[in-house]
Amino acid sequence: MFNFEEELKNLPELPGVYIMHNSDDEIIYVGKAKILKNRVRQYFGSNKNHSPKVIAMVNNVAYFEYIVTDSEIEALVLECNLIKKHRPKYNILLKDDKQYPYLKVSINKDYPRIYMSRTLKKDGAKYFGPYTGMQTVRAALEIVQKIFKPPLCSRKFPEDIGKGRPCLNYHINNCFAPCIKGSVSREEYRRVFFDICSFLEGDHEKLLADMHAQMIEASKNTEFEKAAALRDKIEAVKRFEEKQKIINTDRQTDMDIIASSRFGGKSFVEIFFVRGGKITGHCNYRIDDTQDIENGEVLSDFIKQFYSEAENIPKEILAEHVIVDADVISKWLSEKRGSKVNIVTPQKGEKKQLVTMVHKNAEMAAENYRINNIKYSESKNKISADIAKKLSMEKIPVRIESYDISNISGSDNVASMVVFVNGKPSKKDYRHFKIKSFEGANDFLAMQEVIYRRFRHAKDEEKKIEEGTLLAEEAKFLPLPDLILLDGGKGQMSSVKEIMEAIDCDVPVYGMVKDSRHRTRGLLSDAGEIELSPLDSVFKFITKVQDEVHRSAVTYHRKLRNKNMTKSELDDIKGVGEVKKGTLMKHFGTLERIKKASLEELCAAVDKRTAAAVWEYFKEKKDVQT
Repeated sequence: MFNFEEELKNLPELPGVYIMHNSDDEIIYVGKAKILKNRVRQYFGSNKNHSPKVIAMVNNVAYFEYIVTDSEIEALVLECNLIKKHRPKYNILLKDDKQYPYLKVSINKDYPRIYMSRTLKKDGAKYFGPYTGMQTVRAALEIVQKIFKPPLCSRKFPEDIGKGRPCLNYHINNCFAPCIKGSVSREEYRRVFFDICSFLEGDHEKLLADMHAQMIEASKNTEFEKAAALRDKIEAVKRFEEKQKIINTDRQTDMDIIASSRFGGKSFVEIFFVRGGKITGHCNYRIDDTQDIENGEVLSDFIKQFYSEAENIPKEILAEHVIVDADVISKWLSEKRGSKVNIVTPQKGEKKQLVTMVHKNAEMAAENYRINNIKYSESKNKISADIAKKLSMEKIPVRIESYDISNISGSDNVASMVVFVNGKPSKKDYRHFKIKSFEGANDFLAMQEVIYRRFRHAKDEEKKIEEGTLLAEEAKFLPLPDLILLDGGKGQMSSVKEIMEAIDCDVPVYGMVKDSRHRTRGLLSDAGEIELSPLDSVFKFITKVQDEVHRSAVTYHRKLRNKNMTKSELDDIKGVGEVKKGTLMKHFGTLERIKKASLEELCAAVDKRTAAAVWEYFKEKKDVQT
């Protein structure tokens, strides 16, 4: 048993990382501390100043461990690595809904190539980006291709030099054709890719100076074709420069600019990349569950996670809000970059204007998310609105729950609850129940038990949320339904309404009735049956719900039955395999009935030899017990 009081006393007054575990041994939170003793003890003291999220996290901690480091910077690096590896549920985690693409230049090879890549690897290659999408990265690759004409074919160099004719790209002046023997030396080949790297890094001034020097040298050596090609490259780079957004023509410091906006408990972080005084790209990320977290802490965690994998770290980072642990993060980034990295929160002037510009983009990302959510809800809410109109409901039923009972001759009684949200099945919210209060076939009592247990669980979760021991998003039986649809008629409706009155619950309840051919016929209310046309959208929805809840109940029942069949005393009887075991269970329904069956009854289900083996087995067991 983990003794919190003793472990808190023994915490060292040193920097390090602390790791919180739940009772299932899962890592649920990772943090770093300048002094472990002080930081960890704060969690388990008074919770007066703790946010609901921290209270819920602490209540889920079964034990903690810690790793001592030599410095706070080492602790920060270890924290980033552990968060990336374990993705603990109570840490702030970036959600960008996609893996941003990069351009990869394999400059570590003798004959480099340029590719599109969605993963960053520590393989010695240079990565440029991230780009906001494949369209953007393709456009960048197209510009590189037009200016520098690198090979994009599948040929391998130097093995394939001089083998075969050059491809179409050479003939349309879209490749400098290193495949032609003697046309390009290894040094000249690599020079092209060094130029590509300079171009992608935004270091156009140095690139232009280098290419201009090469052009003059080629001209002096009467290599006029080479000089002309370099002249064309210089002009292409200049034209590209003119199209880029100018940020600062005086102090062309490489910088990243970070700002955020909030909507509905989420933070939308925007980051702009400025290289050589020009915007070279931007990305946006969504971070969930930040309603109780300060903006500075959100951006601090964003910076740690974003730059833990970043290839290109700028000299300066402009942040909209004051960053928590800015000094430590700055030292860490400086070590990664190999030179000083400043983290600044500008209050006025040109840099403040840049942050404001990026903040507006973050606001646009938040607004787009809001609009898309509204559009999504409106499109999904149509059937819910149609149901509300058909049933004369004041409130549109966003969450609809349906229940069905399944058993075979009263054995293995189970129930299924399926959930539809905005007209679509929400399978993560499906629940299954084993009937515990009685044995035998009684759908009315079974339905009462299920409804009682479902709403009792909901009340227990509401209490835990109020106490701070459970987060709302972790609840399994919340929110409550806006409408209940039962697979059955008046009997099921009456039994359910009786138990709902007893637990003081006023959710509307309707029955889904079927015709003589066991097909959906309509809905049943207290006032009688509600006629629905087969062409009506509500009729089609009811049919879908009825089919789904029946499928779910039968599937769960079959799963349990198969489980019982696979672990059975029948397995110990010689001559009874899976097929005969299944035949016996299907015929008798339960193992108890097989045990009590006569030899004649067993012969009615299986062959005489098997029947005799089963009868003798259970007869001997009875004799031993008596």
